[in-house]
Amino acid sequence: MNVSSLRGALLAAFACILVGASFTANSVLGEHPYAGGQALRYGLAALLLVILLARDERPRPTAVLRTLTRRQWGRLALLAAIGMVGFNLAVLGAERSAEPAVPGVFVGCAPIFVAVLAPLMDRRRPTRTVLYAAALVAAGAFVVQGWGRTDLAGILCSVGALAGEVGFAVLAVPVLRPLGPKLLSATVCTLAAAESVCLGLVLDGSGVLRMPTAAEALALLWQAAVVTVIGFVCWYTGMQRIGAERATLFSGLIPVSAALTAPLVGAGSYGLAQVGSSLLVGLGVALGSGVLSRSEAARGAAPAPGASSATGVETAEPQRQ
Repeated sequence: MNVSSLRGALLAAFACILVGASFTANSVLGEHPYAGGQALRYGLAALLLVILLARDERPRPTAVLRTLTRRQWGRLALLAAIGMVGFNLAVLGAERSAEPAVPGVFVGCAPIFVAVLAPLMDRRRPTRTVLYAAALVAAGAFVVQGWGRTDLAGILCSVGALAGEVGFAVLAVPVLRPLGPKLLSATVCTLAAAESVCLGLVLDGSGVLRMPTAAEALALLWQAAVVTVIGFVCWYTGMQRIGAERATLFSGLIPVSAALTAPLVGAGSYGLAQVGSSLLVGLGVALGSGVLSRSEAARGAAPAPGASSATGVETAEPQRQ
């Protein structure tokens, strides 16, 4: 694994750890209006990302956005709706009747789906090593907390969270290269904020927004500034360097992070079984990401230096946005 790929792997891992911690933060938002809270989160995140973009070199973000086709804008809107608004509403819905780790376990299965879908988008066969690694990650994610307290609604919402996590990676693949991690994150956050407001008006009417409590405000600030701004940029930068299928392996770290942080709010425990399962997740991630092999464990997942593909892999330094 070269230096660029190693950095990409570390960034993807860090982003997923932040998302796992956000599952615990979500447990504080159970009484806050779903869509209104997400509108506040993504609106603040979009503002912070625009400030970051203003400090970047050319090309200007508005000039880049004007080059997008209608199909690309449609993909961005779908990414925001499924991978962000839908994902978070599903997680929040699941946590009303399930422990935070339950949706985390489902999301931990995302590598299997992405390991199949990402190569098919690139018109090639799935990489056997990555598929085996994805199975290890999914198994470890399932066992990391056992099967926590839940009901049918919690399971259905967790399945929705899984679909959102898969969409968050797969739908971004064709638009990551022209936009870059920062501009992509800022654009989808803006769209997600607008979609959340529209959804909230339908679901909650005039109650779509309300003043959050101190604990809710802290949770929303954490999600906006840390999980969204830092996490999204790290995730898409990592995906740009190592490709969607290998980057998504790191989503197996989400339930591990959720399990580690859940005891902080009294929403779960972390024992010997969780330690063993976490190691299984780590083994799958290391195998599929190429950390265990200098010759790139997932051969065929990345194109030659300087080239790019539908997976979003770039072995050269990613363009700055």
